[in-house]
Amino acid sequence: MTPSRFKRPSIIPGFGMTLGFTLAYLALIVLIPLAGLVWRSAALGWGGFFSVAIDPRTINALKISFGTSLVAALVNVVFGVIVAWVLVRYRFPGRRIIDAIVDLPFALPTAVAGIALTALYAKNGWIGKWLEPLGIKVAFTPLGIIIALIFIGLPFVVRTVQPVMEEIRKEVEEAAATLGATRFQTITRVLLPGLQPAILTGFALAFARAVGEYGSVIFIAGNLPYVSEIAPLLIVIRLEEFDYAGATAIATIMLSISFLMLLVINLIQAWSRRRYGYGT
Repeated sequence: MTPSRFKRPSIIPGFGMTLGFTLAYLALIVLIPLAGLVWRSAALGWGGFFSVAIDPRTINALKISFGTSLVAALVNVVFGVIVAWVLVRYRFPGRRIIDAIVDLPFALPTAVAGIALTALYAKNGWIGKWLEPLGIKVAFTPLGIIIALIFIGLPFVVRTVQPVMEEIRKEVEEAAATLGATRFQTITRVLLPGLQPAILTGFALAFARAVGEYGSVIFIAGNLPYVSEIAPLLIVIRLEEFDYAGATAIATIMLSISFLMLLVINLIQAWSRRRYGYGT
């Protein structure tokens, strides 16, 4: 008689240990700090928390942070897909150099990027001096924040879309052309449906990176309250005022809004996979 087994052996050994390590690592690095953030903001009570949430300065800073991040992510989606297309579909001198330049915002310290962009777009900068006579002011305005966020978010879209685009064979486009499809129809009905999950992922990554950006923004933003003050800077200001509960309350609000928006993006991404049959 074979003795009963309480545990069925796994084909892949070490599942229990690796799962335990994963959960412990996520708890220590992600869950516990976030729980501490929410717990610290709870010291204000509901009345104090809502007073911070509805403060005009807080609302304006959140609007600037999320509004500029959304615009920058949308711009990066358009031009990031174009850059990925050029790098995948065309062979030209200097292609490898351009491919490497795309990763430059990953390696460049954000403070250096902020100083460089401010020097370029200030009214006496190389680019700003040509825009100033046209009435276009970039530095120390929300427009400058958008440019800084576009700079740091572009690689996320390019590097997310590029591998998927490489998997789409040219024969698919040629087949669509032989069946009478125009170039526009080939892009919208053949290429974009296959790239849609990757585009949404790149958008989510660029948006999440932009919302939490600080170093490259504070120099070019000017940090004027109700004009170009971002929420991360307001958190730092509250910390410098020793208002730790207020700082954590603003951080909790940012965390909640970011989580909600990323949840919506992931739901749309899951719908697109089911819609076009990817991942099945």
